Amino acid sequence: MTDTNLCRVVIVDDEILIRQGIKHYLNWEQEGFQIVGEASNGKEALELIEQTKPHIVLTDIVMPIMDGEEMIRILKASHPEIEVIVLSSFSEFHYVRSTFQSGVADYILKPKLDPQELLAILRKTADRIPMLQLERSSECAASSIETKMDKLLSGYDTVESDGTVQEAFPYDRYWLIGVDVRRAAQPPEATASMLQELADRLLKEHPIAYRMTVTENQHWMLLLNASVRTRAVIDQLAASMASSTTSLELGWMLSSTFEDFNRLGEIYRSELQKLLGYRFFLPAQHLLSMDHLPAQAKSVGQFQLNDFADQLRRKQFGQAVDYLREHVTAMSSDYRMDIFEFKSFLSNIIFNMIVLLGNMDVDVKSLEEHKYAYFKSIEEARYADDVARQLDAFIGEAEELIAAKHQTTNPNMQLLLDYIHAHFTESLTLTEVAKVFHFNPSYLSTFFASHNPEGFNEYLNKIRVEKAIELLRDGEATISEISCMVGYSDHSYFTKVFKKRTGLSPSQYRVQQLQKQWKD
Repeated sequence: MTDTNLCRVVIVDDEILIRQGIKHYLNWEQEGFQIVGEASNGKEALELIEQTKPHIVLTDIVMPIMDGEEMIRILKASHPEIEVIVLSSFSEFHYVRSTFQSGVADYILKPKLDPQELLAILRKTADRIPMLQLERSSECAASSIETKMDKLLSGYDTVESDGTVQEAFPYDRYWLIGVDVRRAAQPPEATASMLQELADRLLKEHPIAYRMTVTENQHWMLLLNASVRTRAVIDQLAASMASSTTSLELGWMLSSTFEDFNRLGEIYRSELQKLLGYRFFLPAQHLLSMDHLPAQAKSVGQFQLNDFADQLRRKQFGQAVDYLREHVTAMSSDYRMDIFEFKSFLSNIIFNMIVLLGNMDVDVKSLEEHKYAYFKSIEEARYADDVARQLDAFIGEAEELIAAKHQTTNPNMQLLLDYIHAHFTESLTLTEVAKVFHFNPSYLSTFFASHNPEGFNEYLNKIRVEKAIELLRDGEATISEISCMVGYSDHSYFTKVFKKRTGLSPSQYRVQQLQKQWKD
């Protein structure tokens, strides 16, 4: 049976699950029908109908942008020959009534939709179309194979074995070549032409069978069937094709060899979809294949946020940034890393750095204003290198703000602050610091207050409480131990200072953090 013998159908529904369900309700081609397109609203449907010229439109009523009622009215005004079947729920029946005035052929209630009723209404509607010859034949091998491929790619574990698979694919091995066109600088039909060219070039050298299809995620797939000795030629031609199209932002992927047609969906999900993720970290690889992946990098250790924060507080900005960049580089080399985890880490680091720098009295107003732009750029980044560039841009902006702060800080004051950060865990007093710097204690107190927003004791308490908060979050040391670790010999005084700065006692703060962790 040729396509001219089939009744062409377009499905219109804003719910993808409904569209998928309808597509797999029937063996459409065997029953004499062919789904030539699907749309999620009336506006899309009208454009699609002009391209595909269907005989029947199967449409929902309530949809965004343009509903079914308006779409039917416009369609019937320009194409009265196209028959329309309406899908509706019980509550939408008053809309259905109005569509009959526009010439709707029939309607189906969604809650009662089943394959038999759908097929009966389609046949009845098709019988109204002049010159349309419906032929129900089991000999439509090509269309039947494509339907089986669609089912496996959309989640079916197996499909019925009726001899058409063996007839269409007579050789003992399969390969799946995928092309991700979501960022492509060319129309989809050009991608189809390239896959066809690849198949044609293979045919010149080896006997092969093949079929082409496209998934819901806009991944073009070429299923190749040939003898096992063809693998080297497939590798060579696929790599050549991928190398020649690097400027088009196409993602080429090649599966391992498999022997069972029913493994098509499994191979797509376990290999090609993974390779799509790997491409985020390996943009320079023209063709990704499970059989030829780079050596896997060593597992990335946990980022030591507390050490990073301490370096920032001690004004060791260069060391902190070097450590961060080394960690991000290591993450970028681990192509099996979860992309969401990678992006989330960078966004969290930016957020934490803004808070830490703000606590150090750096003017972070501009960073606060720009942080959402950084978050958005990281979220939309195509590759790991793009994410790293956003981090570099943020670090550059932070460096300028830190430099501006240092320019306004008295050099002697900076030495004092550095000394406090290095010795706050000791029994530190204003008198002892004055001796170290050969100042009179009274002068040091006045000098400190005139060059810093906080006095000596207040600043020292702030540094100690910040460190105590980190230790309480770790949840290992007791509160008495933490008191000593941050420089307080008197546990009750530590509790008093902590509550004054945070509004909570150390034990209340720890309980609050534990509750947050449980919720997360």
